[in-house]
Amino acid sequence: MAAGDHTVLQLSTPSTANLSAKVHPLVIFNICDCYVRRPDQAERVIGTLLGSVLPDGTVDIRNSYAVPHTESAEQVALDIEYHHNMLVSHQKVNPKEVIVGWYSTGLGVTGGSALIHDFYSREVPNPVHLTVDTGFRNGEGTIKAYVSVNLALGDRQLAAQFQEIPLDLRMVEAERLGFDILKTTAVDKLPNDLEGMEVTMQRLLALIDDVYKYVDDVVEGRVAADNSIGRFISDTDQLLLLYLSSITRTQLGLAEKLNTAAQI
Repeated sequence: MAAGDHTVLQLSTPSTANLSAKVHPLVIFNICDCYVRRPDQAERVIGTLLGSVLPDGTVDIRNSYAVPHTESAEQVALDIEYHHNMLVSHQKVNPKEVIVGWYSTGLGVTGGSALIHDFYSREVPNPVHLTVDTGFRNGEGTIKAYVSVNLALGDRQLAAQFQEIPLDLRMVEAERLGFDILKTTAVDKLPNDLEGMEVTMQRLLALIDDVYKYVDDVVEGRVAADNSIGRFISDTDQLLLLYLSSITRTQLGLAEKLNTAAQI
């Protein structure tokens, strides 16, 4: 080797040097929902990201779907057939949405992420890897985006590593409120139908108590009467009577059909 020659350790970056990503809130909500519904033995959820690449090079992430997988300390296995079937189904509805990368739940990349990223690199050039901290550590849902860069020594490629890229998460006020609720009330599972009905009935009873208190206060002269509120309560009573009569008719009709069926 000549005196001036030397071997340089360098990073080979993707073709889009100024790559950035933009993710829509619906994607984050979908990922959180998939995490809540994950199998009991699964520690994290992974899936495919769909969207498009904008003219300025920004990866616009608009949709996602989970992909079943199993992983251990040494290997990761994806259900590739399921992944391709879901892609075909999504593109029938949104033909302009293509694969732009993949996501995983958890804080940052893990040991098996390189294997999964290698698969998506064969599906699309320069895939984006999105990580969502569904554990909401310290009350924050950390969301990051990465691309893979090649680590080379001279002309020989040694390995690949993840490099974080700018991520834009824009939310309107309603979406921001929903995301804040997720951060403060994270639960292990979604409530079932019975639990949801119980919460709804408790809230309804509380509202009825408020109405009773208001009417009593008006009757006793503690609060001035408001005609608009009175008309609203009257309309509500009429709707309640219509609802109860409808339920009664339905119950009578159902009982008649059951009696007829029992006699056959």
